[in-house]
Formats: sequence, C-alpha cells, structure tokens
Amino acid sequence: MQSENALKYDYTIARYFMYTTLVLGIVGMLIGTIIAFQMAYPELNNLFGEYGTFGRLRPLHTDGVIYGFMLSGIWCTWYYIGQRVLKVSMAESKFLMTIGKIHFWLYLAVVAVAMISLVLGITTSKEYAEFEWPIDILVVVVWILWGISIFGLIGIRREKSLYISLWYYIASFLGVAMLYLFNNMAIPTYFATGYGDWWHSVSMYSGTNDAMVQWWFGHNAVAFLFTVAIVAMVYYFLPKESGRPIYSYKLSLLSFWGLMFLYLWAGGHHLLYSTVPDWMQTMGSVFSIVLIVPSWGSAVNILLTMKGEWNQVQENTLVKFMIMASTFYMFSTLEGSIQSVKSVNALAHFTDWIPGHVHDGTLGWVGFMIMAAIFHMLPRLYKREIYSKKLMETQLWMQTVGVVLYFTSMWVAGITQGMMWRASDQYGNLAYSFIDTVTVLHPYYTIRGVGGLLYLLGFFIFVYNVYKTITSGRVLDKEPQYASPVAP
Repeated sequence: MQSENALKYDYTIARYFMYTTLVLGIVGMLIGTIIAFQMAYPELNNLFGEYGTFGRLRPLHTDGVIYGFMLSGIWCTWYYIGQRVLKVSMAESKFLMTIGKIHFWLYLAVVAVAMISLVLGITTSKEYAEFEWPIDILVVVVWILWGISIFGLIGIRREKSLYISLWYYIASFLGVAMLYLFNNMAIPTYFATGYGDWWHSVSMYSGTNDAMVQWWFGHNAVAFLFTVAIVAMVYYFLPKESGRPIYSYKLSLLSFWGLMFLYLWAGGHHLLYSTVPDWMQTMGSVFSIVLIVPSWGSAVNILLTMKGEWNQVQENTLVKFMIMASTFYMFSTLEGSIQSVKSVNALAHFTDWIPGHVHDGTLGWVGFMIMAAIFHMLPRLYKREIYSKKLMETQLWMQTVGVVLYFTSMWVAGITQGMMWRASDQYGNLAYSFIDTVTVLHPYYTIRGVGGLLYLLGFFIFVYNVYKTITSGRVLDKEPQYASPVAP
C-alpha cells in the first residue's frame, strides 16, 4: 500500500477553485461594503443608476459570498482533503479528473450568468434562491458533478475508513441537493401560459406553503453550507496544522448525527408570528434551542483538541485563525438559539440584530476557516513557504476588529429598533414613527460600514499574501508534515 508521502496528489482542480475563492471573495465583500454604506448614506444608491441600488446589489452580495466565495472554498478544500484522507490521487482516474474540470468550468459559467441576471434584475425574489429556472437546472448539473467526484473518489480509495470530514462533505452534498430541488420547483410562465419572458417562472407552491418550503431551504442552506461543510474543514485542518488528534472522535460523530437530525426541523423559527401553523412555529423554536447541544459539541471538541497545547495559539497564526473561527461559531450558534425563543424573536425579528447574527457566523466562522484552510494548503499546493507572518497577524486582527464592530453595532441597532417599534404612550399609540428609528440608527449603520471595510481590507491583505507566496515564497525542499512554514 502506498504511503501518503509516496502518492503524487493532483491539485489542479483545488487550485482552480482556490482562485475563484479569492476573486469572488473580493467581489462579494466589496459589494457588501458598498451596500453597508448605502444604508448609512442613501445618496450612494445613485452612483450607478438602477444597477447600483441596494435592491440590485444586495442579492449580488449574498449570492456572491455564499455561492461564490464560500462554495468555491468548500470545493477547493474538498479536492484537497478528499485525495489525502482517501489515499488516492485524482490523476489516477482520467474520468474523475475530467469530471472535476467540467465541474469547475461549468460552475464558472453559471456564476457569470447568475451575476449578469441579478444585475439585470432577473430574480425570483426568494432569499438565497434568487435564480430563475434555467440557471437552477445548471446548478443541479454542477451539484451532480460534485457528487460524482465525491462518490467516485470514495469508490477507488485505498483508505478503508471514512474520516469524519468526509461524513460532513457527504452530508453537505446530500442535504443541499434535497433542499434545492424541492424549494426551487417552479413553473415557467411562458411555456405554461404563452405570456411573459421565457426565463420567468412562478413557484410551484403558494402563500404559506411557499414560505414554509422557502425557510426550510433557507435555514438549511445555512446548515449544510455555513456549518456542515466548514466543520468538515476544521476537523481536518486543525489536527494537521497543530499535530494534535481531534479530542474525541466519538463526540464528533454524536455532534454529526445531532446536527443532521435537529437542523432540518429548525427552519420554522424564521416564520414566527406568521400564518404558519402554531405547532410548526413551536417545533422550529424548540429544535433551534436544542440545536445548541450538537453545535457546541463540535465547537468544544475543536477547542479541546488544543488541550495542553495552547502555546500554539500564540506561536502559530493559522491555529489562531481556526480557534478564533470556532469561537465565533460558538457565539453565533448561541445567538441563533436565543433569537429563536418566541419572546426574544418578537423583539428581534425584522431588526438589524438578525443580519448581525448572520455576519457573526459568515465573517468570523466561515470566512476565517476558509482563509485558514487556504493558508494551510499553500505550502502543500505550491511547495513554497507562506510569504509573511506579519501580514497574517495584521489581517487576523484587522478582520477580528471588523467582525466585532459589525455584529456589536447591529446588536445595539436591532435591540434599539425592536424597543422603539414596540414603545407606546399612555394612550396606547406608537411613541415613534418608522423614520424616527431610521434617524437614530444612522451611527450604528456607519459603524457597520467601517467594520465591513476593515474586513475587506484584511481580505485584500490575505489575497496579497497568497499571491506573494505563490510567486516569491521561499521554495521548500519537502512538504511540511504539520505546522505550515511562514516567513517571519
């Protein structure tokens, strides 16, 4: 049997997806920073006519970050981790290598078409599911190609046991496949009625049913991309970077099955105090609260992996990135469970506390973990030392400050909104008009924009460090076994 060192892994597809992670990360985060400042300074909506308004740019930001930066990062790490834990190279199968390349290039084409359609205002107006039916079909094909890659590589593996990271990647594939298919079922209006544009469609569901299916999908898109796939990364990269085995493999399995069972039923908390049946709202709240158990099970398992080796957090910036990511994950999941309590949700829903919660997770947990993963892979992909530890440290603290400014400003803004909307005078009339709340929130919107700008600048530092590593990092004689070599 070949050892890992003897195998010649082919990282062609991993490199391709790493490039799209960097480019789409810049695009998505730049647009996010622009629309954050548009909230504070509405005149910025007039810069590019109708194509620069908040309504046009916001779907570009969310989809660019989720299905661009994040999904590219997930696939980049899959094409790296999959080969290494299964002890097989992509180069050993011409079929799988061809599938991988088609997967990448078709994905790139879908991203281009999707971005153009959103800029033009062609959208279904469904959160995280804005693409019209022709693009949906292409998305399904891209997803099937990833599935072929996963199960094809597993089919020719040399390693009999499947490491826990692979469980999470498989769950991500199967979960999103099921959710996307059901939520995006639509009827093309032109072919059904002869009216309208050929690409236009209406959902197969209507009213309350549409809302229930949409948030069954919306919340679980968060589950199987933001959470499950990122946990797959940290369970591989933290042990490899630190040289420490996962604290408890049994706990990782228990957390896995807990997430699989509980997450699927938590989407109803997005529809509290709506026309959705009360039992479904209650079920969503209960499952969301209990969800803290497997979520913190994963996070605690990650933190305990460093038990007795906390000096590495000070010495190794990549370990620090991953521990910071896991800490943000704990905060975000706790916050999500709290917001799902009906009495809390009555105050928080429709306020800026909600995007504060979302960005706590996406910027701190997802963003930090993907960037740490890329840093770890660079010396293995290009046989070069990481260009600058000083830049890594600068990026880490700049982005940490950015995340903290973002979510704390939105906490304060959201709770302020909720309290003002519910305040009444002695006669039972509302004490404040809607515009009163907008005026009060201006400073917090400005702080959010500054936080987003700091995170974006940190990402530019990250991209520069990656570029310099690839082009001028010191050449390594051999692949590092554990801690990634970084220039001082």
